[in-house]
Amino acid sequence: MLQFPVDAVHLAVNPLDASSLLTAFGALGIAAVLFAETGLLVGFFLPGDSLLFTAGLLCVPGATSGPQLHLWQVLPAALVGALAGAQVGYVIGRRGGRALLARTKRRSLLEGVGRAEELLATYGHGKAIVLARFIPVVRTVLNPLCGVLGVPARSFTLWQVSGGALWTVGVVLAGYGLGSSVPSIDRYLLPIIGLVVVVSVLPLVIELFRARSARRHGGDV
Repeated sequence: MLQFPVDAVHLAVNPLDASSLLTAFGALGIAAVLFAETGLLVGFFLPGDSLLFTAGLLCVPGATSGPQLHLWQVLPAALVGALAGAQVGYVIGRRGGRALLARTKRRSLLEGVGRAEELLATYGHGKAIVLARFIPVVRTVLNPLCGVLGVPARSFTLWQVSGGALWTVGVVLAGYGLGSSVPSIDRYLLPIIGLVVVVSVLPLVIELFRARSARRHGGDV
């Protein structure tokens, strides 16, 4: 019977599973995933929110059966990956993003572009860039879209750094805080991660609904 070395097992990583990525790559994996998700249009399927939250949980000694991580490693890795990725995405958008977006046939990406454009139109550059960090797919396409639309580089950098820091540090510390306060958090990991994603998107959905209602009522006058 064929036997594989232990190191080969780590090569069978599920890129959609936060725990698998963290077990295989640790803090380095966080930086790589966030860079791809926020900077490269191919990274829209990666689990940014759940990765950050799970990483925060794994920083609590003994809270889970997964690998032990440390906040002093996780937070800098998350910040570097998210901030560098967004900036690269913006540059890609300025240099050829319109053609890339026009060629894509993925429905999820096209829907993300639509939501990103709506965000920019409704809230303006600053608020849209910050809010997009908390919305899967939108945070992938908004950065190159800002480059396509000619958002000033200084303004984009200011707001993407603010939003990136708020998102990464906030979600990691939320996971760390919950893991510190709830015994045997392993049992509830999947529903908690799902709830985190829903809660992060819900305020924006409410705001967009209100904005549409206001425009509709305004048009009726």
